[in-house]
Amino acid sequence: MQRRSFVATTGAAVAGSMLVNPMNAFARRAKRKVVMVGTGSRGIGFWGKRVVNSYGDDLEFVGLHDVNKGRMDLAKNEFAPNAKMFDNFDDMLDKTKPDLVIVTTMDSTHHEFVIKSLNKGYNVLTEKPMTTDDVKCQAILDAERKSGKKVIVGFNYRYSTLATAIKQQLADNVAGKLTSVDFHWYLNVYHGADYFRRWHRLTENSGSLWVHKASHHFDLLNWWIDSDPIEVVAFGELEHYGKNHTAFKHTNCRPCPHKSNCKFYWDMTKSKNLMSLYADNEKYDGYLRDGCVWKDDINIYDKMSAQIKYANGVVVNYSLTTYSPYEGWRVAFNGMEGRLDSWEDIPWQQGKDEVDQANRHELEMTQGKKEEAEEFDQMMVMKNFADYQQIKVPRVRAGHGGGDSRLQDRIFKDPNAPDPLRHAAGSRDGAMAVLIGVAARKSIEQGNKKIKIADLTDLKPSVKRL
Repeated sequence: MQRRSFVATTGAAVAGSMLVNPMNAFARRAKRKVVMVGTGSRGIGFWGKRVVNSYGDDLEFVGLHDVNKGRMDLAKNEFAPNAKMFDNFDDMLDKTKPDLVIVTTMDSTHHEFVIKSLNKGYNVLTEKPMTTDDVKCQAILDAERKSGKKVIVGFNYRYSTLATAIKQQLADNVAGKLTSVDFHWYLNVYHGADYFRRWHRLTENSGSLWVHKASHHFDLLNWWIDSDPIEVVAFGELEHYGKNHTAFKHTNCRPCPHKSNCKFYWDMTKSKNLMSLYADNEKYDGYLRDGCVWKDDINIYDKMSAQIKYANGVVVNYSLTTYSPYEGWRVAFNGMEGRLDSWEDIPWQQGKDEVDQANRHELEMTQGKKEEAEEFDQMMVMKNFADYQQIKVPRVRAGHGGGDSRLQDRIFKDPNAPDPLRHAAGSRDGAMAVLIGVAARKSIEQGNKKIKIADLTDLKPSVKRL
């Protein structure tokens, strides 16, 4: 059979599809009061300045809390001039009585602030991951049920144009009944290494990259597959960073005597923003944003692979690499009637790309960048006994492929908009994404044992996502 290429285009209509927000209690009213706990780069940039710039007529930050006074001062100056700064989180809730609490602290402390907020009767928006282990996850679920309030999780990747287009194709049953998925994520030696400089390098802080980073990916899988995970088997090693390298070891990059020889030397002084946010405030808590990637205390994995089985019978093969020469991902969905392939930022498949690997992540995360289509991302759909179809999706370089703006529109602009593809993510979504990572971590710790999701919390996996 002669192979032909059919080209279709999908755009904003697909990418804008949405569902009922789990936190529909956060409805429009006179200027809504918002408080934030955790004023690091994610809090200030994404949930602070970006929100105020886009939705400032509808909301106002009235309270800020952080253990680092310097970063809290900076947050106030950057986006919350009328907010009061609090040394005590409970005092902030009692005195401001907010409509929404935004939690952007270190991952391992999310549960503390989420639960306190729920117990006092406030809705919560938390950064992903929702939390870092099964015990904390159960505590959040219990608190939400008891309070009658809602937790929404900031899963922005599912709102991206490409992820949404994939979801639409799967909803249209292009491959027939799904049977298996291959999903592989590559972090390059710039972005990937950065996790080993920061607080994320310790499992007790981040839950490891199985939770902090991969919960993004597991949420996409859960959403795309439209079912819950039931069991996980995983493998992982720390074989590149940390104690594996001894020649250039130091506390952090700025004073390092090996600057001229270490390929992983990172000059934070080139970033005025990071210097003012972190270096200028080290005196408050001693946190070094440019920590050495060869530190002996690093205890997260840098190579990860898992097999995940779903309640509807789909089996996923997943991997995460943290020292790849390029940044990107591949996914393939196998079905009874065909296959769907897609990818993002694979250099030789992406065409001409002026963005170098060193700056790729920084430019992708630039929140001030105007959302415009730049060339195309692609999907390849092929039915059994038929030709393949090339589907082009306008590529958006604004934060997370356009997902950042769509997520925030959903929360702050129109939380009750129709959501046929079920983009909105609540506590169950947050839990299921975290629990895959927790199960993977436990599997490795227990000699690659099969871990059942149902054994971790009282959530029972469903064949169809609830």
